Formats: sequence, C-alpha cells, structure tokens
Amino acid sequence: MTVAKAVISSSLSNSSTSSNTYIMYQWGGQRCWRPISLPVPKPNSQNLTITTRNRSLLIPRASGAPSESNNGGSSSKTKTKNKIIDPPPSASSSGNDKIDTSNKIQEEQEQEQKQQRRLDLVDVNPVGLGRRSRQLFDEVWRKFSGLGQISRTSRADERDALDALLIREGPMCEFVIPGAQNTTVLVVGATSSIGRIVVRKLMLRGYTVKALVRKADQEVVDMLPRSVEIVTGDVGDPATLSDAVQGCNKIIYCATARSTISGDLYRVDNRGVYNLTKSFQDYNNKMAQLRAGKSSKSKLTITKFKSPESVDGWEVRQGTYFQDVVSSKYDGGMDAKFEFTFTGDAVFSGYVFTRGGYVDLSKKLSLPLGRTLDRYEGLVLSVGGNGRSYILILEAGPLADTSQSKLYFSRFSTKAGFCRVRVPFSSFRPVKPDDPPLDPFLVHTLTIRFEPRRQKAVESRTGVKEDPRSFKLILEYVKALPTGQETDFILVSCTGSGIEPTRREQVLKAKRAGEESLRKSGLGYTIIRPGPLKEEPGGQRALIFDQGNRISQGISCADVADICVKALHDSTARNKSFDVCYEYIADQGKELYELVAHLPDKANNYLTPALSVLEKNT
Repeated sequence: MTVAKAVISSSLSNSSTSSNTYIMYQWGGQRCWRPISLPVPKPNSQNLTITTRNRSLLIPRASGAPSESNNGGSSSKTKTKNKIIDPPPSASSSGNDKIDTSNKIQEEQEQEQKQQRRLDLVDVNPVGLGRRSRQLFDEVWRKFSGLGQISRTSRADERDALDALLIREGPMCEFVIPGAQNTTVLVVGATSSIGRIVVRKLMLRGYTVKALVRKADQEVVDMLPRSVEIVTGDVGDPATLSDAVQGCNKIIYCATARSTISGDLYRVDNRGVYNLTKSFQDYNNKMAQLRAGKSSKSKLTITKFKSPESVDGWEVRQGTYFQDVVSSKYDGGMDAKFEFTFTGDAVFSGYVFTRGGYVDLSKKLSLPLGRTLDRYEGLVLSVGGNGRSYILILEAGPLADTSQSKLYFSRFSTKAGFCRVRVPFSSFRPVKPDDPPLDPFLVHTLTIRFEPRRQKAVESRTGVKEDPRSFKLILEYVKALPTGQETDFILVSCTGSGIEPTRREQVLKAKRAGEESLRKSGLGYTIIRPGPLKEEPGGQRALIFDQGNRISQGISCADVADICVKALHDSTARNKSFDVCYEYIADQGKELYELVAHLPDKANNYLTPALSVLEKNT
C-alpha cells in the first residue's frame, strides 16, 4: 500500500541519545500514528534522512511532539541503527518487517546529507544566487544566438523546413530582407574582424552565405556558423575561385593582407580583387550563354579585334582645331594608321607634330537586332597603351539626317601594358555646351581621338623619355556595360589612417590598384574605405560619409559590416566609392559632404540619404 500523507514528529531531550518519532498515515479513512526509533543527530547536524523502499526522506529537526503521545528517550549512549519505514499492515500480512541498513548505506546517507547541506547554503547565499542567475542567462542567450546557426542537414527539404521555421516564421523573421531568400552572397575574408559580423548579419536576414577560406581547419570551421557553406580557395590563385563563385549573386570582399610585405599585399589586395572579379564575370558570361544571352549581367560586345577582318570598317582621319592659315603655319606633319599585325594585335599608332592637330579612329556602330545602348550604362575598353591619354567621342542623332547629330566626349588614360578602361555614359559632356545631355539610344558612331596637348612625358621601359606627340594604342575589344539597380561586388578597402607611416604608401598602392581593377571590371561595385577599425559595438554614434580622403577618425567593425549588408540592395550605393568614419568636427575649408545619424534601429535606412549626395563612378 501507499502512504497518502505523512507527518513526522519527534521528542528530544538534551540528555537523550535516542528519540521516539511518530509517523502519521491514513488507513481506511482513519488517521493512525506509528512510533519509530531514530538516532539523535549530532549537535552540528541539521537534517536527518530516513530511507523507505527505493526512496529517502529528509527530516528537519523539530522541538515539539504530537499531542497524541510523547515517550521519553533512553539515556543510554549506544548507537541506534536507522530503521526502514514499512507501510501499515495489510489484510494479507500482519506484522512489521524491520530491515537494518548496512554500514555502506549509512555512509552513502551521510554523503547525501553533506551534499544537501551544501546545496542549501548555495541556494540561500546571495553570491550563489547571482552566479546561478548568470548561468541561466548565459544558457538562454546561447539558445537564442544558436537560432542563427542552422544545423547542417543532408536533405534539401529538411534545410528548407529549418529555414522556414527559424527565419521566415521564427523570431528572426522581422530581420529578413525581401529577396534575400533567393540571393547567395560570397564572403571573402569571412574570418576577419569585419567578415565574421557580415556573415552573421547576412544569415540573420535570410541570405544564403558562402565563405571563401584558405584552409578549412577545425579552428576556422568553429569560427563560422554551421549553416555557412565553406569553400577552400586562394584569391591569389585564379584556378581555385571557380567553385567559390558558383551559384553566387553578390560578393563582399573583406579580405586583407596579414602583413605589409609586398608579396602579400600584391596577392590579396591587388591581384586578389582582379582574379575574383574576372572569375565572377566568367561565371556570369557562362550563365548568360546558358540563358541564350539574356543575362542581365552580360556585356554587349560592340567590336572585338581578333582577326584581320575585324579592322575593316574603321576609318582613320586627320584634323586640326585651328583655321587653315594658322594650321599651315605650324604644320609639322601628322600621320596615323590602324592595322592588324602579324602578332595578332590591332594597333592604332602614329604621330601628330602639327600644332592643334589630332587624329581620329572612328566607325559606325552596328548593334545586334533589338539591342540599343540605352539599356546599358557605359562602355568598357580593353586596351594596351604607353601611358597616353585619349578622347572617346560618341556621335548621337537620327541616322536619316546626320547633320542633326551631336558630339559628346570623355577622356580616358592608359598605362604601360594592357588595362581595362571603364567610361560611363554619365561622364560624356557635349562638345557644344547648349546641346542636351547624351541619349545613348541615339548613339550611332564611335571615335577614338589622339591629340598631343595635355600629354605627359612618359619614360619607356629603357628609361628614355618618349615624345608625347607620338602614340601607340593596342585595341582588344569594346563592350557595353549592362545597367543595373544594385551592386554586384562590395570591396572593403581603407583610407590609410592608422597605418604605420613607413608602410602606408605601400599598403595604399596595393589597395588602390585593387579598387581600380574592380571599377574597370564592368561589375556594379561599391567601395567602402573605413577609418581605423575599432572592436566595439556598432550603432551607437553618428557616421560621416565623404569623398576625397579627408577623414581621420575611426569606426567600429560592426558599423562597417552593417554598411556592407545595407549596400547590397541600395541603388544609391551602386558604382560609388566613399570614406566613412565616426562623427567629428572638420577643419574650416574641409567640410564634409554629409552627416547622417546612425540610429541603432533596423528600420532606419541611413545609407540612402548619405550616399545620394555623393558622386558616382568614383
């Protein structure tokens, strides 16, 4: 049978070594008392434990006895063994079976008593209570933060179910950005101080994240959430980047050289950006071919010089800015030619010794059926030069009446060796100031002009200064850049502040070379140049966005990561480079463009008003 209620009482005297203790139970609807014999606790003991079948009962000390009976204790000082409490007699049994406990059980009971006393002290101790509360808080926080670390699963349907539960329907759904579910972002430098925060911000907003790391050892794996797809590769090795860009829609480049050695700076900050942009472009072109050339990121080839027939239709012309009388007086001669050499290069070369003279290379454009340049945002040229600058001229107007055509020009420079030159349509200015802005839809003729004025003396590879009136330009292709509303590639660079002065020029040279590679890649870009980075919480101070390399204050890594994530879908961030730092008072004459309060609110879109006043294509 089972004891429904039990009340234990004892009568103790200071001189007794044993006590009569009673246990009350209900049997057949009547209250019954049964005496038991228990040892007297030691003066320093606080609790007694009696054992029933398969359970122990903790008995506090009591000073009173029940009114029904009170028996005095014996004065003998012999030890009294603990008794096992049996249930009251049933109909089938009429006796009380008393089993003595062994010494081993008694020792275990003493240990349990000590442990119980120790737990009781901790529970009532203020220090213990504080420690316990912190443990509970840490446990709750670990469970909450673990929501962003979706476990790996082998089945796609299981992953989708977890995404829907934890992100789209869970407590993080308020952070999700529309369109993020279908966007895969490759984070390069995911283990850096900025990259780690970027990864978690992206996951919290519902993006699919891939991380490019050099070595996928256990330490690196532990630094990243488990749902991040880790890809092993090196930005300095183009062969290892094809798998990294596979399936990616956008890239955030947070990697930086671990040392200021020239080799590391060139591999990561300079060549690394070039290799990754090229791999990303190759992947986009491959996808465009699979989609029958309908990819929004594929460039339009206007002309490509790969055979002798490719130079047909290009016309070389000579001219002068002065009247015939003046030009004849200062006529020093000019000559130019455009040919396809035996080395497989299309070369435009010559000299202009006449004052005010120039030479042009032009051709009427023949675009594929249904394609017009108003669907594109600029031109990109792959050229090999010797440091000369050229003028790119577009002629726009109705084809039926070329007399109404307008001329628009934009300058570009070359360097020794091959380079890609990006010329946005927004950079073209009308030759006549009264003419309207350029309408790319009406462009029908492309011209490349060389003139000796404004040319800088450039040394050849042998160290001899070349005559600025001579030129040589190797043309590889001319393509139109697709227009877009969002950025494709976000690069975290630096302003140079906080770098050791002896290494600053070397670091900035590599950083600026990487930035230039990104601008000329044809991808929609955003280049962020933060001040000295600080390891502190973000969203606490106002931010300054500027152009012109004038800032000197620092900024937290969390703020830079937040700007990277917000720039992914912000149209005002496309094709812009800017500096950012904490708010400070600028010197007179060095006022900054914009000051925007960065409030710690996820609904506060501070980036759009800050970048809307900055110049594009910088």
